[in-house]
Amino acid sequence: MTAIPKRKSDWPSEVLARFVLGFEGGRVTEELASLLEGGLAGVALFARNYRGIEELRVLTAEIRSAARRPVLIGIDQEGGSGRFALAAPFTMWPSAAALGRSGDAAIVEQIARAMGRELRAAGANLDFAPMLDLHIRAESPITRERSFGADPEIVARMGRAVARGLREGGVLSCAKHFPGHGDTRTDPHLDLPMFSGTIERLEAAELIPFAAAIAESAPLIMTAHILLPQIDSERPASLSRRILTGLLRERMGYRGAIIADDLGMGAIAKTFSAGQAAVETFAAGADLAMLCHDEAAIAPAIDAVARARDAGRFDAGEWRASGARIERLRTAAEAGADTETSGNREVPAIGCEAHRALADAAFRRVNENQKS
Repeated sequence: MTAIPKRKSDWPSEVLARFVLGFEGGRVTEELASLLEGGLAGVALFARNYRGIEELRVLTAEIRSAARRPVLIGIDQEGGSGRFALAAPFTMWPSAAALGRSGDAAIVEQIARAMGRELRAAGANLDFAPMLDLHIRAESPITRERSFGADPEIVARMGRAVARGLREGGVLSCAKHFPGHGDTRTDPHLDLPMFSGTIERLEAAELIPFAAAIAESAPLIMTAHILLPQIDSERPASLSRRILTGLLRERMGYRGAIIADDLGMGAIAKTFSAGQAAVETFAAGADLAMLCHDEAAIAPAIDAVARARDAGRFDAGEWRASGARIERLRTAAEAGADTETSGNREVPAIGCEAHRALADAAFRRVNENQKS
């Protein structure tokens, strides 16, 4: 894999502030440190980046030190046992699907609060959750265990509980994936899903959980890489101004930050270059864009956005407003930083007795629901 590039002198901080990047290895390299110092908005961490809690805490501390200002440190913790959940010694929780079937929003909020405390203790400040996609198709590779279910009202209620709990636990939530891709068979990591539903169908189902997230003052909403030809036949949702600005901002009234899911996924990368995708998503209304698994795409994407900005490709007022949303998000993320992450080798929150007891109660609740 091509190494992550060093910051170029012509990459202004206001452009770097639009990106959240993934990287290889378990330490902050000179190249990554240069981007962080230059204003990079944040990083996304994965299992490939650490082998244990202590390594994770050292890494998150290095990221903060390199950035020298508030920085987003995001990680996937949805619960369950898949690759979007954290392994032991983090507390093991029931899956979203199991919790959705239980119908117990109170225990979901308690779990999310505990998740937030554990993420804070590890040095993260952003959880890429809750997932608000409806599990409409049984064969969906995305929503099978990760969705709270097919009923939009249940998913909305559970999603709000997760958002409240994470906030109480001291980390930001990220509602995903707008406008929802549960009614598809295609994995966007591999190819572009398509949903032929109308706006009326979306408002009657898929958008209900996102409307609830907006009512809960969601700080961040992540886009779905999905084509909705009834709304925009040319661009997938992540690159569509009709969807991000017209639908999410104007029609639904969302005022928080929008982040485009990894632009290196097959759903986007098979048709658009990294530079094209980055420019298109910002022109569409996204504030942030992720590039997590292809370091070779980073420099072309940042270069393209810098050139587009200089050429007046983005509306100046929208660009400034976007920058202000990003700054508010970064400040809010670091406001909940846990002092436990510095100086102490033992961090009681992670896998603590209270959390294990809560997990046991949650699994009992799930099992009781299955038997009834």
